[in-house]
Amino acid sequence: MKYRYLGNSNLKISAVGLGTWAYGNDTFGKVDDQQSIHAIRAAVDSGINLVDTAPAYGDGHAEEVVGKAIAEIRDKVIIATKCGTHRDGPKYIRDLSPKRIRKDIEDSLRRLNIEQIDLYQIHWPDPDTPLEESVEELLKLKKEGKFKYLGVCNFEVELMEQISEMTDIISLQPQYSLLKRDIEAKILAYLIENNLGALSYGTLGGGILSGKYKERPQFDDEKDNRAGFYPFFKKENWPQTQSLISLLKEIAEDHNQTPAQIAINWSINRPGITTALVGAKNKKQARENAAAADFELSESEMIALTHESDKVIKNLNI
Repeated sequence: MKYRYLGNSNLKISAVGLGTWAYGNDTFGKVDDQQSIHAIRAAVDSGINLVDTAPAYGDGHAEEVVGKAIAEIRDKVIIATKCGTHRDGPKYIRDLSPKRIRKDIEDSLRRLNIEQIDLYQIHWPDPDTPLEESVEELLKLKKEGKFKYLGVCNFEVELMEQISEMTDIISLQPQYSLLKRDIEAKILAYLIENNLGALSYGTLGGGILSGKYKERPQFDDEKDNRAGFYPFFKKENWPQTQSLISLLKEIAEDHNQTPAQIAINWSINRPGITTALVGAKNKKQARENAAAADFELSESEMIALTHESDKVIKNLNI
């Protein structure tokens, strides 16, 4: 496993991190809690030390699962969670009011069963709450010792500039993969220039880049809503993705790896990316994700994947 400092902090995190959205058990199909706990521990045993979660994942359920999994290995993990987005039934509500932020962090600490969060992140911008009010409350909570470092997710450059005038942040969590690279235009350059880390999510595009689907999947399970978030599974986009998936399979065979490992390796070796967050529903997936940092793609393979990605993205309807 490779380890990198997150921005200008002293958090040394694994190049592959564990994303826990699926453990909410309401977005990526049915997930068994005990399997999730085993996956988290297998990830840590394999060198992954960053576990990223959020209250919005299953209305706190993912945090509870993480809390159980790390109970005896707290010293081995860096915990990242979030504030400002919560669930109201199937709806995601954005609320960065001071009252909500304080409730979020108290609930997260209780569910995770920890005394301090290593990286606390604003999950999504809230256009209805002045950012100054949110930051003021966050600074109070930091002074109280409830979290160590502040980061943001899904922020554009302008909003990062705005919050950086009020307080220090160390990272951004954006969506980034071979099928979604819009942050390259402006955001990654800003992160590099300002020594901010990037924890990219959606590394496998909701699973499509794993190459496991021989045909376009139909996510009919009421607990599997990934197609609503990742448009690559839409009927009009599915055929456009297949040339890229074929290339991933070809390169994977040459390296005796899986297509998912190739997609992860490409991501963690892109300029400005500190770590790629990847989900794992079981121990096998967790170990394979971790191993994605343990080999090198050649320069020509990196270029080939990037060029194929360029062509595919141009033809996607998103």
